This record gives sequence, structure tokens and C-alpha cells, in this order.
Amino acid sequence: MTRTSDQLWHFHGGLKLDSNKAMSTASPIIKAKLPARLVIPVQQHIGKAGQVLVKVGDRVLKGQVLAECNEYVSAPVHAPSSGRIVVIDELPAPHPSGLNTLCIVIETDGEDKWVERQPTQQPTSKSPAELRQLIRNAGIVGLGGAAFPTAVKTNPGPQAHIETLIINGAECEPYISCDDMLMREFAEELISGCAIIQYMVSASHCLIAIEDNKPEAIAALEVAIKAQALQNIEVVSIPTLYPSGGEKQLIKILTHKEVPSDGLPSEIGLLVQNVGTAVAVHNAIILGEPLISRIVTVTGEGVMQPQNMQVLMGTLMSELIEQSGGYHDDASKLIMGGPMMGFTLQSDNLPVIKGCNCLLVENTPLQTPATMPCIRCGVCATVCPAQLLPQQLYWMASSKNFDLVQDYHLFDCIECGCCAQVCPSQIPLVQYYRFAKTEIWNQERDRIKSDHARVRHDFRQARIDREQKERAEKLRKKKELLEKKKLAEAAEKETGNAPEVDPKKAAIEAAMKRVREKKAAQQAASDE
Repeated sequence: MTRTSDQLWHFHGGLKLDSNKAMSTASPIIKAKLPARLVIPVQQHIGKAGQVLVKVGDRVLKGQVLAECNEYVSAPVHAPSSGRIVVIDELPAPHPSGLNTLCIVIETDGEDKWVERQPTQQPTSKSPAELRQLIRNAGIVGLGGAAFPTAVKTNPGPQAHIETLIINGAECEPYISCDDMLMREFAEELISGCAIIQYMVSASHCLIAIEDNKPEAIAALEVAIKAQALQNIEVVSIPTLYPSGGEKQLIKILTHKEVPSDGLPSEIGLLVQNVGTAVAVHNAIILGEPLISRIVTVTGEGVMQPQNMQVLMGTLMSELIEQSGGYHDDASKLIMGGPMMGFTLQSDNLPVIKGCNCLLVENTPLQTPATMPCIRCGVCATVCPAQLLPQQLYWMASSKNFDLVQDYHLFDCIECGCCAQVCPSQIPLVQYYRFAKTEIWNQERDRIKSDHARVRHDFRQARIDREQKERAEKLRKKKELLEKKKLAEAAEKETGNAPEVDPKKAAIEAAMKRVREKKAAQQAASDE
């Protein structure tokens, strides 16, 4: 059953954008070729990086753990194919900072030989905690872009009660179509993953939200639900409006509930997961396979053959572009993600990671439009889905007033780019917000370091003060004893009383006297 529009609600703002998805959905998903080398960044998720378990020269099998996680918020990485470790070093990786990160390079052997897998045919035979551990071991993170470890997200804690599981298939950003194609071609696996997650969090029902511009995906999922005879999983067709795929916006559309500022959906009984994550959960539990591949949309006017590809993690982006016919002559920009929330890459010699859902090749002019002063039109506030005041945030971020900018709920900004899209002055508003967030995070890290250093200094100073007091107390007691002794000697001189005899000294003196007498007797005997 599909929910009707009169049972849905609306979030504030949003934009109607040209989808530009048809160019990459005309053909089925193709499997990318096995590359000669795979470059695996150790950290592909929010949280701590894992500890590398392999060394150069080791031979590895497909699915073998390369780096394990020792922290709660973390995820391991696995070998996407069999081969030999040839490099472990800091290498370029797709990140807005452009900085290098620790990577493991595998020279593939072409055999694609799997490590031993342990599938689970009956997920409900295991406890939710056991399933979460399997998901954790499989290295599954959110595949919608955030890359937050799924094992952590599906463990909301004993205080939270999840009533509704929401599976996000909205995929509202233009050009990106990997989730659409996944729902069409892997509908049964998706429904299976939904059921597993639903069992893990004890949710009474599950809503799969899909924008109404994806009728093929809606039909495929309804067929899969009917085939598996599941009564508590429902497909919900929602209006096509950007950014309906935002977590808080999707919750508003489906439930009319508001997630508290700085709060989590679990606080109001909800859990949101991406459709790709649900399929990865199915593969981890039912097939015993870790997260080593994903569907990537290669698209845009700057690439010859837009398409969706099943890609091994660590495959270089340049190889995907080549397998998609190469660049057009007028290709100007490569973006990881979509045109609204993605970021520009300086090179295509970078590996695909877990959070890479799209490679967008644009042919727009490299010159950015001239930025004009803000005219205070207020259009940015009209379209903001988080109901913020983008104009105020811009002024405070540009003046580096980082204390006041937080009072205007900077961290509720989802960086969707709606404000910048409609700004008649062409101000790159989101860049200012990202700058302010980064500076605030850096200041917070510096404050934590400063607090830690101050605690260490205070502890050291307290220890020094304690030792000084102890030494002073010993000196005071020693002086008191000396003063008492001097007073006693002075009193003896004044009174003429014999001093008290120390028994030890008397015994020693007596023994020495006996020794002297004995020596004198021996000397007298020898003289005679």
C-alpha cells in the first residue's frame, strides 16, 4: 500500500530543481571492471580510524579485515578483492580538505577469491546485539553520505524506544540516481534489510519514503513487499522537493514530528536509514559479506556515457570515468556528490570510498559569478528548510562572531545550499557556514587541549606544593628538636644538674671502657 498525499505534511522552504536523472537511469547498473590496484583509505567513516592489521607483502583474500576498529564510533575496512599489499602510506583521498590520509594499496591477482563467509539464514535466531556486532564487523556505515557507523545508529540505548523505522529513498539531489537504480534492481534485498533492521530496533512498522518521480522504484518495492508477505512495511510516495531527503525534513513530511535542535530522531521514537545501508545490512547478515562495494552514479554533461556502476571500494575515479566513455572536451569540473551538497575534486586519481554516491562531471564555465553585496531581500530565509536566518548567519560568520552565530543555531544548518541557490547577489553562503563551523570546532578542540593542559599543570603544581609543605614540616620538626636540645643544655648549665644519661650511650661507653681496661691489662702483662 502507498500512502496518499493527504496523509503527508510539509517542511518549511525547499526548492523545485531540475532532476537531470534520466541521463543515468536509461540503462541497468553495470559492474565496474576489477582494477589492477585498489587504494583503501583506512578511515572512510565518522569516528576514529581503525588499526591496520596487515603489512606490505601480505597476501589477502576478498573480504579480509585490513583495519579493525578499537573505538565504539568506528568501522573496520576490508579487502575488496584478493591480492597482495604493496603500499601502506599517506596518499590522496577524496575529502574537502584535500589532505592525504593513511591508505592500504592492494595489487589485485585477478582471482577475486573470497575469505570464508558465515551467512545467517534466519536473522531472528540471533539477538539484536549479535546482529549489531555482525554489522559492526562488516564495516557498514550510512551510505547516504554521512558515513556514520550503522551499528552505533541502530543501538539508540535503553532509554530510547523506536516506534517507526524510516528508510530514506528520497534521493532528492539532482543528477544522483544510485538509490533509484538500487531500489529497482535490488528490491528484495532492500526489503530483507529493512526487516532485519526493524527486528534489531523493535520498531512496530517501517516506512520507505520515495519521491514521486521514481515510479519504477515504487512499483518494484511494492512487488517485493507483497512477495515476502510483510504487513508492517509500507512504501510512501512523497512530493519531489529538494531537500526532502534531509533526515529532519523527511521526518516532518512523514510524521509531522520535529526533531529537537541538537537532538536525535531516536528521542522521538524514530530511526532513519538509507536504502543502500539496508541492502548492505542484508548482504552482511544473509550472505556474510562485508561492505566492500557500492553503486556509484557517474553522470553529468561533461561525461560521455552517464550510468550507474557497481564499484569496489578503492577503485580509482579515473577508471570509472574511462569506463563511462571518458570526458567531453568541455568538461570543467569533477564533483563528488551532487551539485548542491557535493564538493569539487582537484583530481580524478582518487579512490571511491563508502560515502561516494556520485561522480558529477560538469561542463559549466570555471569562472565563478561575481559576488555582490547582500541586498537583504530575505529570499534565503524563505527557502531555508531548517527555518534559520541565513542572512544573519552570513553576517556573523563573515565577521567571525563565532559566539553569536551559535545563538542563531548555526549547527542546525544541513548545508543543503538552497539559500545560495536563490541568492541574487551570488553569495556563496554555505561556504561561510562551513568556515564558521570549522573554526568553532577548532576552537573547541583547542579549548579541550587547553583545559587538559591546565588540569595537568594544576595537578603538578598541587604535587609541588604538597612536597614543599612536607619538607617544610620536616624542617620545622627538626628545628623544634634542636631548640629543645639547646634549651635543655642551657637549663643544665644554670641548675648544675647532671644531664640525663642515655641508656644506649651509657652501654656503649661501658663497653668501650672494658675494651680499654682489657688492652691495658694485656699491655702490662707483656711488659713483665
